[in-house]
Amino acid sequence: MYQIVPGAPVEQQVAKDAHGSPKKKKLAHEGRPLVLAGILGCLLVLASVIAWCYYSMSLRKAHLLKTELLDLNKDGFVIRNPVGTIVFTMTFRSDTLDLDSCSKQGNILSCTRSNSGQLNFFIQTVQPKDTVICYRVRWEELQSKHSVEHTMTYNGSHWYGGAETAAQYWPIRFQGEEEPRPFITSDVYSNRNTFGGILERYWLSSNATAIKINDSVPFHLGWSERDRTLRFQARYQDSPFRPPAGQQAFPELSYRVCVGLDVTSIHKYMVRRYFPKPIKVPSPDVFQKPVWSTWALHKTSVTQEKLLRYASDITKHGFTCSHLELDDRYTTDYGEFDFDPQKFPNASGMFAKLRKNGFQVTLWTHPFINYDSINFGVAVEKGLFVREPSGELPALVRWWNGIGGILDFTNPEAFRWYSSNLQMLKARYNVTSFKFDAGETSYLPRQFSTLVPLSDPSTFTRRYTEMAIPFSSRAELRVGYQSQNISCFFRIIDRDSVWGYELGLKSIIPTVLTISILGYQFVLPDMIGGNAYPNHTAGRLNETNSLPDRELYIRWLELSAFMPAMQFSIPPWAYDNEVVQIAQKFTNLHETLVAPRVLELAGEVLDTGDPIIRPLWWIANDDEAAFKIDSQFLIGDDLMVAPVLEPGKQERDIYLPAGRWRSYKGEHFDKGPLYLTDYPVDLDEVAYFTWV
Repeated sequence: MYQIVPGAPVEQQVAKDAHGSPKKKKLAHEGRPLVLAGILGCLLVLASVIAWCYYSMSLRKAHLLKTELLDLNKDGFVIRNPVGTIVFTMTFRSDTLDLDSCSKQGNILSCTRSNSGQLNFFIQTVQPKDTVICYRVRWEELQSKHSVEHTMTYNGSHWYGGAETAAQYWPIRFQGEEEPRPFITSDVYSNRNTFGGILERYWLSSNATAIKINDSVPFHLGWSERDRTLRFQARYQDSPFRPPAGQQAFPELSYRVCVGLDVTSIHKYMVRRYFPKPIKVPSPDVFQKPVWSTWALHKTSVTQEKLLRYASDITKHGFTCSHLELDDRYTTDYGEFDFDPQKFPNASGMFAKLRKNGFQVTLWTHPFINYDSINFGVAVEKGLFVREPSGELPALVRWWNGIGGILDFTNPEAFRWYSSNLQMLKARYNVTSFKFDAGETSYLPRQFSTLVPLSDPSTFTRRYTEMAIPFSSRAELRVGYQSQNISCFFRIIDRDSVWGYELGLKSIIPTVLTISILGYQFVLPDMIGGNAYPNHTAGRLNETNSLPDRELYIRWLELSAFMPAMQFSIPPWAYDNEVVQIAQKFTNLHETLVAPRVLELAGEVLDTGDPIIRPLWWIANDDEAAFKIDSQFLIGDDLMVAPVLEPGKQERDIYLPAGRWRSYKGEHFDKGPLYLTDYPVDLDEVAYFTWV
């Protein structure tokens, strides 16, 4: 049965004109809106389908370019912590990725093209433990290209590590705009704009991230103070780096970024995973008793008479001695291995007398043989020197004591020759050990060849540090690169006798903290009072030297008493009896309070690599104030030291992290964290606190 709807025809009536023909034109006119509506509807449906397809593709691409907490884009990548905060940002400065070439398989995200050609790029996610996640990043050019550069943003955090520098700050303070330059060991005393003699390709930030550049990278470092970025660059062009034999000079930048829960725990993971550890602890005597060096006092004018008088004065003034260090110019020429008979007419008798009086003696040594030495011809004949690029002739180098050749420690014959001469000295005079000076790559010729080709010039430094292994119980090095397993003392570079951050008193704590973070824990903080060079000394002149400012010397002495080892050269008795008494007080404090704790921690270094001298954030890793303090430090977790480092001050501000602290005066503080403003510290005092 039909349902009749009012207003609708029961059946369709076709309109006709006067001749009975249907009115087709009118129908067409009235149906046009329906056709247009239908077309529009189809277009909308098609647009929706296309949009959905693009949306789905975008979701798939976005999912593809994520791996754990890392997001990749064509210009770089960011890493977030578990709560979603960005903690690490890296920008691809030299090129951009073609994201259409990217794919993901398991935990590896890889791409094969950039905007300029073929490459091999990947990010691999590794989670070695529940609290740490790491990313292996590699950008390898597959075509002739000058460089690869990635730029790391500070992200509002504080950064530590890298290298010893002339002006040392904690945290790192990169100043100005610096184009990337070779990250290799150099003598910052002679060139204060270079990286220092102790360095590693490792940086650590306060937001619990760490980055380590791979050993294979021809690594150059630059920075921008304006943009607050570090520039990591790989290149062979205009560089001392060379590709491995048989490989093309295509630059590769590869590194690892690891993220942890806090700055202390991520550093512990990195040190345990990537740094070699020393195999033994050096002689306990060096930790307990001062080293006495002839350098700052006598420079190159040292003689047998002066050395014996120096030893006698040490005993006369009531000081102990781990060993006596005979420094520069005891030989006739540089590169010889016996005593100058004019300056040391009876070297055997001198050593016998010193031993009888309880002194052990170490000798200064270096890798150079000057052209006027009798050993220069020997070394040329045996082929012991670093050579010119052709490999046919020895390369002449200039160092601070003249011109000569530098021994090639990649050559086993040079290694044996040098070592045998040191062993001869040791046996003939009963020498205890050696102070190994120099060793930086900055003393190599700009173009050179070695028996074993060096892709990384700093490998020369590593080979030189190995010379100290047979003498390591009391040996001293001033360079280090991948040398943390050399079980000897590493001396920070020479200090000027000034107060400031450029090789002065204020630079000591930042430098010791920096090289400790780099894995070098047996630290010798150079000579008390500095080197007393006339043009770099705050103080007064005596007949031969600039004597450092008295107050500076005392404050330097007090700081050194809380370091792993103490080293005198300018003697306290060069001033007055009060300075002698202060020196006796603090050498005793070092032996009774500091050394036992340091030796305990030194034993732990063999297993953990953890610092002996620690920053405040080691125990306060979520404390923003602790990240920036550069004038206080910890010995272990429970002894905090706050020396006075400014002239004319007998008070200082002290920051106590959260915890219960007892001062050296017996005061108790248990409402931390807190500041003690203008805390009184007399001239013969160092403020220190134990964590109870």
